[in-house]
Amino acid sequence: MAISPNPTGSLLLRSFRHRNFRLFFAGQFISLTGTWMQSVAVSWLVYRLTGSSMALGLVGFASHIPVFLFGLFGGCLADRGNKRAILIAAQAAAMLQALALAALTLSGTANVWLVVSLATFLGLVNAVDMPTRQAFVVDMVGREDLHNAIALNSSMFNSARVVGPALAGVLVAAIGEGWCFLVNGLSYLAVIAALAAMRLPPSQPSCGSGSVSGHVRQGLAYAWGDRSVRSILGSLIITSLFASSYMVLLPVVVNTVLGHGAQALGFLMAATGVGSVAAALLLALRQKSRGLSRWRIVSGLGVGLVMVAFAFSQTFWLSVCLSMIMGFCLIFFFAASNTMLQLRSPDAMRGRIMSLYSVTLVGMAPFGSLLAGAAASLLDAPTTIALAGGLCVAGVALSTILDREPGQERPA
Repeated sequence: MAISPNPTGSLLLRSFRHRNFRLFFAGQFISLTGTWMQSVAVSWLVYRLTGSSMALGLVGFASHIPVFLFGLFGGCLADRGNKRAILIAAQAAAMLQALALAALTLSGTANVWLVVSLATFLGLVNAVDMPTRQAFVVDMVGREDLHNAIALNSSMFNSARVVGPALAGVLVAAIGEGWCFLVNGLSYLAVIAALAAMRLPPSQPSCGSGSVSGHVRQGLAYAWGDRSVRSILGSLIITSLFASSYMVLLPVVVNTVLGHGAQALGFLMAATGVGSVAAALLLALRQKSRGLSRWRIVSGLGVGLVMVAFAFSQTFWLSVCLSMIMGFCLIFFFAASNTMLQLRSPDAMRGRIMSLYSVTLVGMAPFGSLLAGAAASLLDAPTTIALAGGLCVAGVALSTILDREPGQERPA
């Protein structure tokens, strides 16, 4: 008797029918594993050099503020240019940043201001890379499999978030942060090779001629005029602003509250990644977007509630469990928001709308990082995380209420 194919597996992995997406997925997974290794190592390096919560906030600010300032122009560039060529150039620049950080750390000449400078450079790269990469997904899989590809991208991103921090925790404890930066620099070769190997039709810039500032204004006008897009972006601003305190202050909580070191920091970040992967896979199994708006709101509220619970935890394993739930809520909220924005974006506007997604998701984080660092230096890390969680809950709820038209039904 013939064995019928597994319908769940076929549904989950349907974007892998596309050769370009398979290449992209493999290259990005290797590269992002290195990126997460660097993220853990940078946090630990800065805290080791300074012992300061404010310094951690400053580095977080420096790495994200360029996305806030220049992300819209990056999205316009994605709409006007060859996305693959832009991505290859951005990945090469990020590789140079990681190798420079490795050289400074391994030579013993790294200091907090050099780290801040390199973090700012990487932020400039991400201002171009992030909206371009988001808009590039539809070029690889088409609109039919876009929903699934976004979810699989999230699962890949957060699988790397499990592997990378765990490896970084071991390497930092054993031989130091510099080797994590070197591994990350070399990992960019995988994604550059994958992009170069893709078979794509000739690039057709979608937004035509005209000034860059005019195209940016068009994107802003479209986002403001669409109530659903405006509501999604408003909730993203609130969540990104306040939820960033969790990641920024995690090294302080691990060291001062839980009494552990770099390996435990990597373990907690990996636990966050496990929850994130579970959320992404659940989204990948969905066939339609119906009901996604409601669950996006629920998961956004869940982020704030879990932050409050995490702030009161005094036990390492309870913190691990809460980190998993935190990861689930965060990625369900972000991936659902990404999917809804992409499905509502015209092809000619996709780069600019996804640049707004990048600006609200990443660009608000520097302000959250500075607020978290300053508040923790005046209060303490757990109190800061608890307050940020409460504000996150209030903000998501208020944004949802204010952007609902009178008499509008609850979101489907």
